[in-house]
Amino acid sequence: MSQRDYVEKDYYRALGVDEKAEQADIAKAYRRLARELHPDANPDDPDAETRFKEVSEAYSVLSNPEKRAEYDKVRQLVGSGAFAGGFPGGGFAPPGGGGQAFDLSDLLGGLFGQGQPQGGSPFGRQRTARPNARGRDLETDLTLSFEDAMAGVTTTLRINGNAACSTCGGSGARPGTSPQVCEVCRGTGAIARDQGMFSFSEPCDTCGGSGRVIPDPCTTCGGTGVERRSREIRARIPAGVKDGARIRLKGKGEPGPLGGVPGDLFVKVHVTPHEIFDRRGDDLLLRVPVTFAEAALGTRVTVPTLDGTVTLKVPAGTESGRTLRVRGRGVPTRKGGHGDLLVTVDVAVPRKLTRTQRKMLEDFAATDDGDVRAHLDRYMAAS
Repeated sequence: MSQRDYVEKDYYRALGVDEKAEQADIAKAYRRLARELHPDANPDDPDAETRFKEVSEAYSVLSNPEKRAEYDKVRQLVGSGAFAGGFPGGGFAPPGGGGQAFDLSDLLGGLFGQGQPQGGSPFGRQRTARPNARGRDLETDLTLSFEDAMAGVTTTLRINGNAACSTCGGSGARPGTSPQVCEVCRGTGAIARDQGMFSFSEPCDTCGGSGRVIPDPCTTCGGTGVERRSREIRARIPAGVKDGARIRLKGKGEPGPLGGVPGDLFVKVHVTPHEIFDRRGDDLLLRVPVTFAEAALGTRVTVPTLDGTVTLKVPAGTESGRTLRVRGRGVPTRKGGHGDLLVTVDVAVPRKLTRTQRKMLEDFAATDDGDVRAHLDRYMAAS
């Protein structure tokens, strides 16, 4: 983030909050916008991606009380009318015309202190080299069986793409040599550009903002620190992972240029359907058929689970479609527990009867004086 950003950009407007907003309100606004504008929720939408970056940049300043105070002070000084002219367009001119341009750091150094450490104020005079660019995030797909998804597995992922150079280890310099501090920016990665009465910091043209140069580049990667090759990554997939889950492996994406911070690897998990089990949240679903006699008289049935079997009591008079719960025998959860096993009873009606079976059922029907459709009869009579 450059000094110019503090003057040109309205971070409060980017987040849609008032300049006097509380930190909690700023965080709430950021979370809402980040969800709406995240690239995963807006694929192939460059406008949403641009807004997401603007919102993230604004939050990085306004969420930090020290940076926010500095930002507010800059806006107050520039907007107070103390300087004739305006910004942007031609820069500021000293009141009355003429005068000599000066570094904005000189103006604000007394307000915020000199010698800010790396990562502090963008106006600090003792600024150290900026970190190298972060590597790109990568995404890959992984298909698991239902059993492996429920148990959790450690697997090997093969990724094809940019990786740290195997010759120079990502430094970009030929083995036996090392990158040198840029003499133009003296390792800061930035140089001053005059804009009217202000002088703004911009990335150094010589080193590209990295703060270093490579006199003797690596012959394998040409000084970039990366090469295109295949690599294997071990990944632990937690037990109970859902179909469509997206798992983040921090630092396993593409390496940053010249040894910069690597990106992340996102693993999208696909779970194949099971032959007999279904899933609903953390509960495991199973349908179990019973005979008419078992449903009427009651019985005990042994059913499978993820880790063995369990004997289930089916009460007498159970109707088809009734669901029985077996606690703690469902899907593993992140907290170390398990969901439940929900067993739905299906009463199987025989399609063919022997002569003896038919006679027994006819005798049963003749002795059954219950009217299961009495409520329908009353409704039809009333209408």
